[in-house]
Amino acid sequence: MAIQLSKLKPHPSKSVDLEQYSIDGNLAARWLADISGFGDLHADYSIADLGTGNGILGLGALAMGARKALLVEADHAACEIAKSNAESWGVLNSVEVIRATIGSDPVDLGQVDLVISNPPWGYQTPKADRPFLEAILAACVTSHLMHSAKATHIQPFFKEAGWTVERYGEADFALPAAYDHHSRARGRTRASFWRLTPP
Repeated sequence: MAIQLSKLKPHPSKSVDLEQYSIDGNLAARWLADISGFGDLHADYSIADLGTGNGILGLGALAMGARKALLVEADHAACEIAKSNAESWGVLNSVEVIRATIGSDPVDLGQVDLVISNPPWGYQTPKADRPFLEAILAACVTSHLMHSAKATHIQPFFKEAGWTVERYGEADFALPAAYDHHSRARGRTRASFWRLTPP
């Protein structure tokens, strides 16, 4: 799975404001395996990948047996790459790519069984993740979130809404020097994984 995901066309954009850092194939495969291990990824499930980038998580979920993937992304070029990746895998009929800005544009998640999201962490724009967290609340289905290991607001945000919150792992997240403000050729930060279950 990691090899397959690593061969996808990469995220084409480098917007600092959108914090467009791509998930590598190894990390995506590991996270999807964790999600499946919880029993949260079923063959008849429709999943939503919020902030999909090149579609890596949604397409990986399809490869692991999901029925349909809703790929939501604000960046036009990234949407086109996600479609191209779905076509190259022969799963375009099982994918719906929606160009939308979470929190600004309406996105219907009513038929979704599982939400997966690696939102912007808010390093460049404070609270940039808030619309994604609110979209998860509104979807009211089991969700998996990747966020900075330093984030302290995830648990209280969801617990206040009555959700069950489980932080179940951490991993290194590779940061290539894609932006002018990066001083090193390649860096790493720690990401944490959260399982969020509605009441």
